[in-house]
This record gives sequence, structure tokens and C-alpha cells, in this order.
Amino acid sequence: MTPRPAPSRRHFLGMATATPLAVTGALTLGAGTAYAADSAYVMCYFTESTSLGEGTDYGLHLAVSKDSLNWTPLNQNNPVVTPTAGALGLRDPFILRKQDGTFVVLATDLKGTDWSYVSQYIHVWDSADLRTFTGYRRLKLHDMNTHCWAPEAFWDAGRGQYAIIYSAVNSSGHNVIMVNYTTDFLTASAPQVFFDPGYDVIDGDMAVGVNGVNYMYFKKNQTLVGTRSTSLDPGSFKEFTTGVAHGGTEAPTLVKSLTSSTWYLWGDTYTPNGVFYAWQSTDLASGTWTALDQKTYTQPLNSKHCGITTITTAQYDNLITKWGAPAWNRLKSYNLPARYIRHSNYIGRIDEYPIDPPSDSQWKLVPGLADPAGVSFQSVKFPTRYLRHYNYQLQLDVNDGTSTFSADATFYRTAGLADASWASFRSYNYPTRYIRHSNYVLRIDPISTTTERQDATFRVGY
Repeated sequence: MTPRPAPSRRHFLGMATATPLAVTGALTLGAGTAYAADSAYVMCYFTESTSLGEGTDYGLHLAVSKDSLNWTPLNQNNPVVTPTAGALGLRDPFILRKQDGTFVVLATDLKGTDWSYVSQYIHVWDSADLRTFTGYRRLKLHDMNTHCWAPEAFWDAGRGQYAIIYSAVNSSGHNVIMVNYTTDFLTASAPQVFFDPGYDVIDGDMAVGVNGVNYMYFKKNQTLVGTRSTSLDPGSFKEFTTGVAHGGTEAPTLVKSLTSSTWYLWGDTYTPNGVFYAWQSTDLASGTWTALDQKTYTQPLNSKHCGITTITTAQYDNLITKWGAPAWNRLKSYNLPARYIRHSNYIGRIDEYPIDPPSDSQWKLVPGLADPAGVSFQSVKFPTRYLRHYNYQLQLDVNDGTSTFSADATFYRTAGLADASWASFRSYNYPTRYIRHSNYVLRIDPISTTTERQDATFRVGY
């Protein structure tokens, strides 16, 4: 969930106090279940720009990945479905693959940043394949004067039911993690308190049945903290880690690698930053995390509060076929990976993400104007303009149709000079020079040193 002020004192009236059922039988992985054939990942999110202008949309967005670190937004980073009831917008979406292999999508009933809006409902969709979404409804979780933020769900094998967890305010005036149980996401049991350590907690994310232990990470004091329990009983989870954070961080998302023993923990910084950071661990039980270098992962453009689920190769391919990969790219700096190529006042440079408006950092890599074997960088925001060099500095100019312009705006893509899996761009008409950044400004220069090779290396992604 994104940042909000301290909650007002809202009371749970008539809260169910039934004793939880005992968990029996083996625990099975619920949220984030990995099937034997899984080989890829799907992320759901909403989008929000720094100014809440261009690039902001409170519908359901999807992206796919083969490694869970670098993502391809679907449908040109536009929503694939949008709520038609309640606040007419969503936040904090979550995808659960159910026991029958189909999917259910849950989300907060809230559009924008009106934290005073109170809804006792969450948005729900059914989907067989994440290409079509059916049965849209809002599911009521309680009758209390409080919200239902950041819903997630997991399969509780002992109960033979799905648990829906979410953040709401208790009678002491602080957020706790609540739970309702359901078999069909059409109706739900009375709410119970799932986790209340006595202080404000939101954004619970589960990893169920990991070597017989269940884990839940949540936001505490702007950090991500882990709890664990050998049961799934409400009240059984106990904190066991110190906080992980990069500045103010929320919306933890636990992801298990499909090819190694590595776990990833994603976190989301507050609006207006909206930056994802990631940590890794090879032992979830240790509770220790190491920050990943930002060059190893790239979030979808303007993404906020994500959920990540594993899928098969066929599902990955079908999603790309249905929704399409973006017709544009973003280019990340190798040695300053928080920065992306953008234009500002028609000057080419690298600046830190998020860039507002986001279209300043979006490019179409089209066949080279002087040689179709090369590439030219066409601005998404100003499609008549291209990056070209002038006095060795890159600027965004209108194509005047001359051979000089075409030559200045054409580059040959090569293996990255600092990392062959990345890319470098050699000038068409000054073939000893490459695009590089210098004091954050883009220019073409001869390249000889290690630093210059790093300055001239970029990741072409989304």
C-alpha cells in the first residue's frame, strides 16, 4: 500500500470472536505456488507517476519475466482491466493461482490517494489464463468503519479454505492484519485478527509451507519485517527479523527463484518516488537479506505495489501474444543503474528514475535513418524528433530530412563495452566514438578506459 497518514481511530464493532479451527494435515504452498512446469513469472501492479499525471492509472496492469528481475509490461503498460464499481479504481493488486490452476485477482477498492475513502469491500476477478477476466465483483469483508487495504490470499490446507488477509484498523486505532476465510471468493467468513503485534502493521505477504514453516513479511515503521509460524492459526506468527529498507519502504513481495535456492524480497518506496528495491537470500529461515545491485533488476514503468506469481512458458507466451510487448524501450545506465536515458529541454542525458513525465525516457529504436542496419532513437513524446549528435553532444531535434541529420542520428548497436549482455551504440559517421554519459549528459566520445566503457554501456529494456 502506498503512504498514508496515521489512521484515525476507527473501531471494529461486532468483530467475530470464534476460536480459530486447528490446522491439520500438511501445509501446502499457497500464495506464490510454483507448479512443476512453471518457468516464468507474472507481475500485477497499478501505475503512479510523481505528479500523478501522465503514467498514472488505477487499473490492473500486468508484466511478465523469465527471471523475476527484469520485466516486460503488457498492453503497452496500459491496464488490462479496470474496476467498474466502488471507487472505480484499484491499488495493491494480487494474483493467486487457486487449487484448480485458475487465477483469482484481488485488489484494494481505492482510486488515487484519498486515504479518507473507506471501503469494506475488495475488488475480485476470476481468470482462467490472465488473458480474460470474468465474474467481476466486490467482496465485502466486514461491517466496520475501516478499510480493507492490500488484500492477499493463500490456501490453508488444514481448513480446506482460502485465507484472505488485509490491513484494517483495530479498536486501539492502529492497523492490524485481518483474515477472512472463503472457498469461492464469492462469500467470506466473519473477520478475525490474523496478526496484531501492538503497533501499526500493513501489507502482509505470505510464503506458506517452506520446509514446514510459514512466513509473513509486512511493513513496520517504514521497513519490511518478517514473522514466522509452524501453523497458519491467527495470532501464531512471531517477528524474527530486523527491518529491511531503502528509505521508507513498504509493500513486501516474496519471490522464490524457479532455478535456484534464492529468495527475493521486493519493496516499494513511498509516493512520490515509487521506486522498487530488491534483496536476496538463500535461506528464508535466517531472516537476513542482501541488497541487489540495481543493474540486476528493472521494475515496470511507474509500477506501484506489485504482486508476483509463477506461470508456465505457455502462459508466458500466450500473455505476450494476447497483450503484446511495448513498442518502446527504456535504456538504463550500466554504472549508474538508478538512471535512465531521457531528454530534458531537448538535451540527451541520464537522470534518476522516476522520470516525470515518463515519456521523456521512452524511445522507439527504429531502423537507422542513414543505414537500416543501425538504429535511431525516436522520441515517444515528440515523434518527429530523434537523438542526434551536434558538436559531439546528443540532443533531440526534428528530422529535417537531410543526409547530415540522418547520419548524426544513426548508431550501430554492439555488445556492451563493459558487459556483453548489455548494449553500446557506435556513431555512424564518427565510428571511433560511442554514446556515453559524462556529468550525466550524453555525448559521443572515443572510448578507452574502464570508466569510459562503463559510461558507454546501457541496458535496453522496458
